[in-house]
Amino acid sequence: MGGRQVTDWQGKHVTVAGLGVSGIPAAKVLHGLGAAVTVVNDGDDERARAQAADLEALGITVRLGDGATLPEGTELVVTTPGWKPDKPLFAAAREAGLEIWGDVELAWRLRGPEAAPWLAVTGTNGKTTTVQMLASILAAAGLRTAAVGNIGVSLLDVVLGDEPYDVLAVELSSYQLHWAPSLRAHSAAVLNLAPDHLDWHGSMEAYAADKGRIYEGNRVACVYNVADKATEDLVREADVEEGCRAVGFTLGTPGPSQLGVVDGILVDRAFVENRQKNAQELAEISDVNPPAPHNIANALAAAALARAFGVPAAAVRDGLRAFTPDAHRIAHVADVDGVAYIDDSKATNTHAAQASLAAYEPIVWIAGGLAKGATFDELVAGAAGRLRGVVLIGADRALIREALARHAPQVPVVDLDRTDTGAMLAAVREARTLARAGDTVLLAPACASMDMFVNYNKRGDAFAAAVRELSSADG
Repeated sequence: MGGRQVTDWQGKHVTVAGLGVSGIPAAKVLHGLGAAVTVVNDGDDERARAQAADLEALGITVRLGDGATLPEGTELVVTTPGWKPDKPLFAAAREAGLEIWGDVELAWRLRGPEAAPWLAVTGTNGKTTTVQMLASILAAAGLRTAAVGNIGVSLLDVVLGDEPYDVLAVELSSYQLHWAPSLRAHSAAVLNLAPDHLDWHGSMEAYAADKGRIYEGNRVACVYNVADKATEDLVREADVEEGCRAVGFTLGTPGPSQLGVVDGILVDRAFVENRQKNAQELAEISDVNPPAPHNIANALAAAALARAFGVPAAAVRDGLRAFTPDAHRIAHVADVDGVAYIDDSKATNTHAAQASLAAYEPIVWIAGGLAKGATFDELVAGAAGRLRGVVLIGADRALIREALARHAPQVPVVDLDRTDTGAMLAAVREARTLARAGDTVLLAPACASMDMFVNYNKRGDAFAAAVRELSSADG
């Protein structure tokens, strides 16, 4: 796993496309290595000017308000993940025969000769949770590790830092994978594939192909979701190192070369001797927090990657027990009058909401927000039998209301036509009137939050605050 460093950066003319969370660190790193760095940025607002001033003080050239033109003399382009592949700057770079790297590619190229191998995870939903579970399992095995990448910890900081690691748990988005042509993970997993970010990729096929890049050059295991055939297809198409195996995970009984569930036990039939006959117990479902079906799938994927790295079964159990999920991911807020209130504000698309809705029954569902081009017929048809009632909020709630009318006409629906700060409290109060003891009130919006809230965290916070107000009123 030796590094692939460009040994002589001195004077190399590098254009960094875009300011922001990955562009600024990339520019600083390249400048520190001796490159002649020019940062180009579409925007020219107050924030961009302040960022530009900081970089220019270091001796980095910044060009604001023009992200389309390739600076003269450019020898390499390094881009932030958010820039779409159809940008004129990239067309000009390709025409000039230049390579285009993302921040992940740059980090991969800058690894030292004794760099820690990467266990990589992608998928439409569940990436962050799976990577955090994986890091917890690896740590339980006594390995020096970190959860890095799209999760918010910069890969550049990690590969260039002084901290020695045995192995890294790496979350990768489809954007990052698109710009990481030479990445070669030890083992990798694609958790699931559902339409998302199609405005960026251009098509579902292009989106899937970028996700599939994570399997290229894998050495030990390509981990796929048995329930999602598209992930297995990506394994078949990947060019891997000789001896690398396809390893499936399933919520059912596992076959050979799979991990799955038997009588409430997570079991491994992939990394055992004589996998035709033998299975290794790894953990109990009760060791997974929370034990919702899609989260058990996340745990199995994390376990598969850890086992591919040689982690013992006991560390899988201990790591899962030690893991605490981030806020707003199927988080239990409180019980009020025998009704459970669950915050899954992170369910910002239909695929995530589908997984959340499958975990509970009966449900009073709070949904709505910005649909981002999504349709809701399949989601509503699948969940119709579990719904006690629905409370709709947000700009695109009519799309969900129409799907409910088509596929769940018997389910009572409250349509809240307001976007003020008190809207979430009103939604929770309406949900309470629809719920009965034993029900679950579930915030799983299936939509983005920016019509009413700064982000999904603020939306979840508003829900939790409203639930606490309900319970304190009772007290």
